[in-house]
Amino acid sequence: MNTETREYWEERWQQGRTAWDRGSPSPALRHWLERDSIPAGRVLVPGCGNGHEVEALAEAGFEVTALDIVPAPLEALRERLAARGLQAELLQEDVFTYVPAEPFDAVYEQTCLCAFNPDARPAYAAQLARWIRPGGTLLALFTQTPWRSGPPFHASPEQMRALFTDDQWQWPEQADLTVPHEAGFQELGYRLVRR
Repeated sequence: MNTETREYWEERWQQGRTAWDRGSPSPALRHWLERDSIPAGRVLVPGCGNGHEVEALAEAGFEVTALDIVPAPLEALRERLAARGLQAELLQEDVFTYVPAEPFDAVYEQTCLCAFNPDARPAYAAQLARWIRPGGTLLALFTQTPWRSGPPFHASPEQMRALFTDDQWQWPEQADLTVPHEAGFQELGYRLVRR
């Protein structure tokens, strides 16, 4: 199973197999917004799906760019944003090949890392490092699952520390919060700063 292909995710969308979608912004994003924990400026949301977080960030005044490999959720999000008078740049792009014109102040990472097979994680982590300016923030939700296959794939703090190394990232002492998900897993919310 290659979870990095457009065909895989398009099939999941067509079949309605989107159990990760809460139908509203993640409690983690609400937590960070309420505490002014997201640096002002440009924010990237890779693998945005239905884009609940994109709407919330745009409403809060951020300059948002959102990526997804599947066109259908992007079109629905575009219509919702227009109906609410909100702005965001929506791009149908592969996160492994996307190159922005300039780095972002922050990236909100909730759905990509946990969706990819673990052997694809180093390439994705390298993209995150390229996308975020020095001093910028990675707002990451690391999925904790009771199973070891996925998606979503388990991402222990130890695995993430080995992936997001101290030479490139400044880690907090502990996670900001733990977010339970009705699909049977939980997410650890960390804010990493790009060195």
